[in-house]
Amino acid sequence: METDLFEQRTDLSALSEAINAVQAQIRQVIVGQDEMVRLIIAALLADGHVLLEGVPGVAKTLSAKLTAKSLEAPFSRIQFTPDLMPSDVLGTPVFNPREGTFDFKKGPLFSNIVLIDEINRAPAKTQSALFEVMEERQITIDGKTYQMAPPFMVIATQNPIEQEGTYRLPEAQLDRFLFKIVVPYPTAEQEFAILQQFNTMGSADALAAIQPVLRRDEVVRLRQQVRSFVVEEKLLQFIASFVHQTRNHKSIYLGASPRASLAVMNASKAIAAMSGRDFVTPDDILEVIPPVLRHRIILSPEKEMEGVSEDTVIRQILQTMDIPR
Repeated sequence: METDLFEQRTDLSALSEAINAVQAQIRQVIVGQDEMVRLIIAALLADGHVLLEGVPGVAKTLSAKLTAKSLEAPFSRIQFTPDLMPSDVLGTPVFNPREGTFDFKKGPLFSNIVLIDEINRAPAKTQSALFEVMEERQITIDGKTYQMAPPFMVIATQNPIEQEGTYRLPEAQLDRFLFKIVVPYPTAEQEFAILQQFNTMGSADALAAIQPVLRRDEVVRLRQQVRSFVVEEKLLQFIASFVHQTRNHKSIYLGASPRASLAVMNASKAIAAMSGRDFVTPDDILEVIPPVLRHRIILSPEKEMEGVSEDTVIRQILQTMDIPR
């Protein structure tokens, strides 16, 4: 009876149809990696950015390209390198000899979906160029502010193994990513399916089959709808309590910020929408806590030396808490 009431209150048919259409487009090419695809779409609905971490060859870049191509929106790709300068990303004034003035030439960040490959290969000076645009959706150059056209989303990739010539992302930048998604190797069955699929495709372009199924204005409307979803007070208290515990846990050197609490709430609304509900359940929150928190906490040196992961500590905290039902 309660579910019927919620269904009558908010019509989610258009939202569900849009989500299914995007997922169907991506799954034409991507085999497995269901969690990654699900969380990327959730971040799109929650107006968040995504950091993909995994070894080379597990379809991080391809997934970002497929997501962008599923949307009828401008897409740009930036390969971060040690010699990349902020002006290469943001843009630079160019002298116009006819007018005798400087015209601003926009950089690749002026797009809707921005893929940044190997984000940790650029130095801190270039990484800092992303701070303002990721948080405030605007870029300030020479005292003039340029607003980014919605929807604006950054999908960044990094390799956790090859650290030579890389620069650790500062905590302030990591905090601006809604999710950090750890992309695993496929299973043996999934790898066999990948071989079968690409063997069947032959020389055909994998991206050529992907068609735009969602317009920019539709994404903005869906985001507004998701933002209006209901989160009960007891669930808000659970989120606040969990994040607070990260600041007082013996295994954690640096706990999560209030931005993490907001990220858990907004991400859980997106997951609820993808499940066909306009209200959040405890399971939605439990699903998003690891990808929202794993890059926002720093473990104590002792735990790092022991090889303990952030996900392990997050599970330990959850086991000590009473999960509302």
